[in-house]
Amino acid sequence: MQNAQKNASLSIKLSPEIARRKASIGDRHVGRIGFGTKRLAGGDGSGTQEEAIGLLRRAVELGVDHLDTADFYPSYGRSGASTDFVGLDWANDVIRRALAPYPEDVVIATKVGPTKNGLASPEELPGLVGKDLRALGREALDVVYLRQHGLDSVAEHFGVLAELRDKGLIRHLALSNVRKQHLAQAQAIAPVVAVQNRYGVGFGRVNDEILDLCGEQGMAFVPFFAVTGSGREVGGVAVDEAVVTIAREVGATPAQVRIAWTLSRGDHVLAIPGTGSLDHLAENVAAGDIHLSPEQVAVLDGLRDDR
Repeated sequence: MQNAQKNASLSIKLSPEIARRKASIGDRHVGRIGFGTKRLAGGDGSGTQEEAIGLLRRAVELGVDHLDTADFYPSYGRSGASTDFVGLDWANDVIRRALAPYPEDVVIATKVGPTKNGLASPEELPGLVGKDLRALGREALDVVYLRQHGLDSVAEHFGVLAELRDKGLIRHLALSNVRKQHLAQAQAIAPVVAVQNRYGVGFGRVNDEILDLCGEQGMAFVPFFAVTGSGREVGGVAVDEAVVTIAREVGATPAQVRIAWTLSRGDHVLAIPGTGSLDHLAENVAAGDIHLSPEQVAVLDGLRDDR
């Protein structure tokens, strides 16, 4: 707890500096450490809406201006079953209650695709976008990711979202859980401003190539599971002795080291760590001030898992 309190004070002091470290999502510029809302209800889903509202307001106070959410958040794995789909269906509503009327500099990115019955059909996507608009209280959504699963081609789904963009309901389009061919298919239809795939220390390194491609083409790369790693939906912080050793060397937590390494992968890479804890929120934001040496980065780079 003492370390958490120390980091909470540090994050307040450093938030103006962190806020200056911006990256682009389309025509919007956001801090490189954002906030993922998947665990607003806590790791076991036991948190209350009141606690979540306080957490979101605190995040904005600390300089966070990029929120990543979805209608089906928060969800979590039960008893280690990371494939469980548990949609509590209130994250977007909580964001509206906490922050509306929204600060002009806050960017809210949401995702459509997954439902309790599997991947939505193209015909279902307008309804999901409309639901997000109502829950968030917006006339247009800042960024909408198509979160795909199992598709050989995303063209039909992405084409529907492009039509909604043309109607002014969406400002920017993005992709999640995709491969290079999916990105090319989407770009043939409309601009893509960001890709969100699994990626972290020793995890998801199969996405190195698409991370680099995003940088070359001026798109943001936004990793998920950057802190949990192979733990995925179950949550927590992935345990690796090399990470723990480096954390001791720099006076940080393992989660902070994982976030700092994520940011080291390129100026276009954004972190969206999520939590249901005020202490962990402060630690995550403070990770923006951690400097890893080239030798430490090389050690972490070497922890490869190409899945």
